[in-house]
Amino acid sequence: MSEPRSPFEYASSFEAGEVQGAVRLGRLEAQYEELFSEAIEDGVITVEERARLEQAAEALGLDRERLLQLEQALTAAYEGRRRVRIREIGAPVPVAPDAPAFEATAVLAPQGAAAELRAQALERRVVALEARIAELEAELEEAHAQVAVDVDLSGVAPVSGAAAASDDPEELLRRLRPDPRDPGVLRALYRAFGARGDLDRQWSAAHALVFLGVASAEERALYGSLRTEGLVRPSASLSRESWQRLLVHPDQEPVVGELFAAVLSPVLLGRIAALRRDGTLARLDPATRQVPATSTLTAVRCFAWAGAILGVQVPPLHTDPTAAETVTMVPATAPALRLGKLALSGRAPAELAFLAGEHLAYFRDDAFMRALFHSLTELEDLFLAALAIGNPALPLTAPVRARVTPIAQAIEPLLDPSQKDRLRGGFLRFVEDGGRANLQRWAGAVDATAARAGLLLASDLGAAETVLRLEDPGHVEERIDDLLLFAVGERYAKLRKQLGVAVG
Repeated sequence: MSEPRSPFEYASSFEAGEVQGAVRLGRLEAQYEELFSEAIEDGVITVEERARLEQAAEALGLDRERLLQLEQALTAAYEGRRRVRIREIGAPVPVAPDAPAFEATAVLAPQGAAAELRAQALERRVVALEARIAELEAELEEAHAQVAVDVDLSGVAPVSGAAAASDDPEELLRRLRPDPRDPGVLRALYRAFGARGDLDRQWSAAHALVFLGVASAEERALYGSLRTEGLVRPSASLSRESWQRLLVHPDQEPVVGELFAAVLSPVLLGRIAALRRDGTLARLDPATRQVPATSTLTAVRCFAWAGAILGVQVPPLHTDPTAAETVTMVPATAPALRLGKLALSGRAPAELAFLAGEHLAYFRDDAFMRALFHSLTELEDLFLAALAIGNPALPLTAPVRARVTPIAQAIEPLLDPSQKDRLRGGFLRFVEDGGRANLQRWAGAVDATAARAGLLLASDLGAAETVLRLEDPGHVEERIDDLLLFAVGERYAKLRKQLGVAVG
């Protein structure tokens, strides 16, 4: 007897594309972070602890200057959080060959010495930075000249005559924005797409009408006759360009993601250290880790299928049937996903597809900060710290500077020259864009992008609603409204065509 067909398949011609914006953290540095965090837990580094650290550093083959930077960052994070100073007894702090010596019992990485080291590094790089700034300013000037103006007249009442013609999809989409559940406008879109012979978009309009329970017999018949049996079987994966141009929500400001991506590695390292100090760092049992290629669990296989289509590297997957959750991100050296009982049982394939697409979308380096921090205050402070590193002269009020400076001091030592260049360029782009960012809107847009990724794979608004009611019951209506607009829009249609799953 033949084995049952898997719901997670690709077209025979499918080839996975390149992995986009993967979240990475140096393995050896993470190991040293754990050892150093344990050593400074009581605020003092003893002779014995320093000897163990020296042995570990030698065994791991860490560069001495990089070692000093790592210790400076972890110390700044510890002192900023605990409001105490770390002291080392009986041995000097390890320093780079060209760095000044410290007293044997001095506080580890005193601020004056750290500032001097940073000044020396900046002096050595000033010429290169000035040249790079000139290049970036030229690029920004060229990009600014090519920026298209997007005028939104969705709030203006429709006018009579040809401008309000009911067969113009763009006009109908503008009229739909205030109320994505308007059956009259959705039905008009259904007719307009049909008149143009755009069968896939007509099917999408019928899909929305069926989901809302207002479809006519004709609309239900077309939706049912063209609906894919099981899940979509893509013939191509999503490209980097299409992710940014077609999938990302318009409110997900690129410059915010760029700045967060530039500081992601040290922030992740600091987050792990902070959770370990607070005793809240989750410990994943190696026995619960699943290998997608050999796993018999449907949910696990779904994540591998989704990652190949979206071009996202699948993180380590762990299962916990006792956890009352769907999917949770667990901070670690290699950030992982833990699948709870709500994902492991009772889920239809379309619901699993939505779950996988939604949670994998956060594992891009320009969006991962949203998964790492849910607090808008923390996101705001991290964003300002990134800007302050990009431009130390950033004007901040005294209370804000008091919060942000320790964060920047913990991040900056772990940044390599290319990351600092990214922050300098990001600051210039931020100023060029008006010098304003709404972190609450950005965070909501990242969530919306994740839901859009889930819908692209599930192709089922009902499955999306089911999952969102499990995960985010307080915001289901507004998130479904965004998915309805997306589902009948041009971007969704182009994405379906690129993946090779458009009907007709």
